[in-house]
Amino acid sequence: MKKIFAGIIILLLPACIQLDYYLSSATGHLQVIRKRQSISDLLQQSTTSADLQRQLTQIAQIRDFASQQLGLPENGSYRSYVELDRPYVVWNVVATPEFSLDPLQWCFPIVGCVSYRGYFDQADAENFAASLDQDHYDTAINGVPAYSTLNWFDDPVLSTFSHWPAPSVAKLIFHELAHQKLYLPDDSTFNESFASAVEKIGIELWLEQQNDPEMSRRFAQQAERQEQFQRLLRQTRNELELLYRQPLPEEQLRTGKLAIFASMRQSYRQLRESWGGYSGYDAWFAQLNNARFAALHTYHRWVPAFQLAMQQENYDFERFYRRCQVIAEQPQQQRQMLLDRLTAEYQRSQPGTQMAQKNESEADHPVRKQR
Repeated sequence: MKKIFAGIIILLLPACIQLDYYLSSATGHLQVIRKRQSISDLLQQSTTSADLQRQLTQIAQIRDFASQQLGLPENGSYRSYVELDRPYVVWNVVATPEFSLDPLQWCFPIVGCVSYRGYFDQADAENFAASLDQDHYDTAINGVPAYSTLNWFDDPVLSTFSHWPAPSVAKLIFHELAHQKLYLPDDSTFNESFASAVEKIGIELWLEQQNDPEMSRRFAQQAERQEQFQRLLRQTRNELELLYRQPLPEEQLRTGKLAIFASMRQSYRQLRESWGGYSGYDAWFAQLNNARFAALHTYHRWVPAFQLAMQQENYDFERFYRRCQVIAEQPQQQRQMLLDRLTAEYQRSQPGTQMAQKNESEADHPVRKQR
């Protein structure tokens, strides 16, 4: 998920630098953490509803799995609960130039530069996005159900996601705890790709242990839809990048951009038909622009690289984390080149390629081999 660090960060700021924004962030964060209630206490209270009891019991089991099986931090995060009166805890703004897929960066103390700016108040996010619209940036506002304070505070479970299906809750908790395990200031794409890879690997292992064929079937169906959606994104992103590199007049760039988006929408309509009318991605297409692409690219660009690294470490999580730490310590250009190389190598190994056909036997499957 996308993050914003708030709270006591205000104490570290030079005077008069975006003071209103930081004060608002600090206030919003403190309002959340002041509402925390221990999950263990809630499970013992007769006033806790049956639905919430069920949700929190499942979440407590997921939280234990994260530390015991995935090597993620064992601390107070996701051991408490907060009931909010809104559908999201934070709204993030992403912005790109009209003819670029590179997001704007905003820099903060401690966490460094990130490719989004978060608000605890939706109206504030909309006002900020509107100011960027006036400067001809493509913008996107994304509701965020959870965020990480990178272990500065014990992050709570929030009502914005506690009611989700169990696999979705598990993915979110694995993702957020992965940020506590490894976080690289000034590199949102590294951080989100790493956390997304831990989430992806972790949910596969978690599902195996649930012994629930129907849950696994539904999750596999959704994962296949997501992969098809990501494939369409990659194809369209390549077309846009090629267009934006052309030395064309702005009007021609604008016309070409709209034509590519129209083609993508047509491809999506065909996907929807193949999915039996499933409309889960309709909201994403409601405002199709560069910022939408930038936001998702941040989360997925190097996931294949980290998946390959995990395979090469034989699914030993501690070895994997140590290797990722070494990668993080490389200079930025070398780090990106390494991750791009691992990504290409992973993609060549996928089913349908010559390399993959040599490794598709049951014995060679690394997740099953470790069992």
